[in-house]
Amino acid sequence: MTAMPISKNRNKLLKLWDKLNGLPFGARLFSLFLGWYAPYSGSIGAHVESLGIGEAKVTLRDRRKVRNHLKSVHAIASINLGEIVTGLAVLTAITDDMRGIVLGLRSEYKKKARGKLTGYAVFELPENMEDNTSFEVSCDIKDEAGDVVTTVTANWLLGYKK
Repeated sequence: MTAMPISKNRNKLLKLWDKLNGLPFGARLFSLFLGWYAPYSGSIGAHVESLGIGEAKVTLRDRRKVRNHLKSVHAIASINLGEIVTGLAVLTAITDDMRGIVLGLRSEYKKKARGKLTGYAVFELPENMEDNTSFEVSCDIKDEAGDVVTTVTANWLLGYKK
């Protein structure tokens, strides 16, 4: 396989973000669209705060729907948030002729997650990438005090559409 040069153009996902984010409640509309497009991910009701090429910031409100019996955000809700954040970072970095899928997720829980949670991830696509290459992308999820409550690492497989 030969490496393919990567374009730094804004892809369809970022163009949609740019279009909606300029409108009143645009970030909310984008978040609702994301939940519709990926229904399971949408089940936690995450809110996209910001998107750029290869970076994403997403929040999750602490409410009964995402809590466990310990009255904290459920571990699976936090790993779901991490998948969303790493996914948006990756999917805003790739070009429209590419696709990505998660091969695996791992998480490290550092303290009980309570209150509004914020996940942030950055991903830089290499200049030349081989088809079907896997990348690890990490996301720290922080509480309102700025303490890391969970670190999620996603293994993303990227390749070119056939």
